[in-house]
Amino acid sequence: MAQALPNEMTAIGFDTPGGPDVLVPATVSLPTLKAGEVLIQVAWAGVNRPDCIQRAGHYPAPPGASPILGLEVSGTIVALGEGVDAAHLGQVVCALTPGGGYAEYCAVPAGHCLPVPEGLPLDQAAALPETLFTVWHNVFQRGMARDGETLLVHGGTSGIGTMAIMLAKAFDMQVIVTCGDDTKCEAARTVGADHAINYKTQDFVEEVKTITGGKGVELVLDMVSGDYVPRNLQCLAESGRHVTIAVLGGLKAELNMAFIMSKRLTLTGSTLRPRSDAFKTALCDEIADVAWPMIADGTIRPVMDRNFPLAEAAAAHACMESGAHIGKIVLEVGGG
Repeated sequence: MAQALPNEMTAIGFDTPGGPDVLVPATVSLPTLKAGEVLIQVAWAGVNRPDCIQRAGHYPAPPGASPILGLEVSGTIVALGEGVDAAHLGQVVCALTPGGGYAEYCAVPAGHCLPVPEGLPLDQAAALPETLFTVWHNVFQRGMARDGETLLVHGGTSGIGTMAIMLAKAFDMQVIVTCGDDTKCEAARTVGADHAINYKTQDFVEEVKTITGGKGVELVLDMVSGDYVPRNLQCLAESGRHVTIAVLGGLKAELNMAFIMSKRLTLTGSTLRPRSDAFKTALCDEIADVAWPMIADGTIRPVMDRNFPLAEAAAAHACMESGAHIGKIVLEVGGG
């Protein structure tokens, strides 16, 4: 039997875009479920860089999505929208959300949920969907990663970076990462990176050439863009692939197209949030089949940095924007 639900809930909101201090708790109405959606009573919510960019006013929610921040949660399904199998009710899940995670309840398409395996703490479960969906799609689908290849990842100790290291190593790839200091380089190696380059004291292009014996890497996962792109291309082997998932270093890059042609390089990229529910459901299904067993058996566990109470979301954003974190930051909503 479905539990009685309140009419209102606590969520984190902001009146005007700005710095982390604009985030404050507010009382809002519970989400209204659409057909195919489930309502999750949130235990934990992941904090991600796009949340910070949205808060600052540079990444608006897609049409129809909740204006509340939060792209991943863990918790219990407590209500079902039209057409959802009744077996979902009461399941403990983690989910990629269209928004709305920084709240006591969150509406999510049923097809974007994954069952939380026994033994996986709910704070860790909430730290998985955004990075797992992003890395799987961009490294393995768009980037066409293959066993035995070498991957270069920028931001090696970020949530994306640590997940990319673990997934790539699970498929017998060699992984090179860049980090901003020696402590983070050591942390990345502990996670599983074969090589970690301090980009502030070393030229990563030259280091990659040395590590690969001049061959270069088959794949670059780039979160920086801007003037990193031509340098990344110098790191690529012939027929290499370059996948951009963020533009933290600038929107534009100057490219030598003759160089790209001569090495037969492929440049691509993606943003996950605006993709259709059907696309994300298909991606979730593939992850459930191929990657989720490695979560279930403990082969892969997210690298956790700090937990904050929901009411301290502003402090969580400040922590993320300081760049001092290693791995994932999560918000405790209902706990468990």
